[in-house]
Amino acid sequence: MTATAPGGLLRIGELARRAGTTPRTIRYYEELGLLPNAPARPAGGHRLYGEDDVLHVRELMRLRELLGLSLEELGAVVEAEEARAMLRAEFEGGVSDPARLREILTQARSHLDLQLSLIRRRAGELAALQDDLETRRARVVGLLAETPGG
Repeated sequence: MTATAPGGLLRIGELARRAGTTPRTIRYYEELGLLPNAPARPAGGHRLYGEDDVLHVRELMRLRELLGLSLEELGAVVEAEEARAMLRAEFEGGVSDPARLREILTQARSHLDLQLSLIRRRAGELAALQDDLETRRARVVGLLAETPGG
């Protein structure tokens, strides 16, 4: 049995392998709604995925690892990204009504604010950890200097 299905589509095991995770994680992300438009099962019963799904799962994993997001927070980021994509499509399609344009831009700013707040929180946590480690290191260096033979 091959991991790649006809037409260049991927089975769940190949998607997981290429995204650097497990089929169990893929299924769990689907259950949580983190994978939009979860594919329908064809007659053979296997889920089939495309290249966009590989990229999407990689991005989910990157965000979760990089920002230390909970699955709930990850869901909020995914929701914000999807909403921004819809707003961007409408904006790029041309909006002649100034009130609607202002609404689109205000909503986009709100979604970006959510994402920035998560990044700022993580940056604050990392800065606090760095400060703590530098304080500890300075203490050890001081003790080392006071130790005979040091």
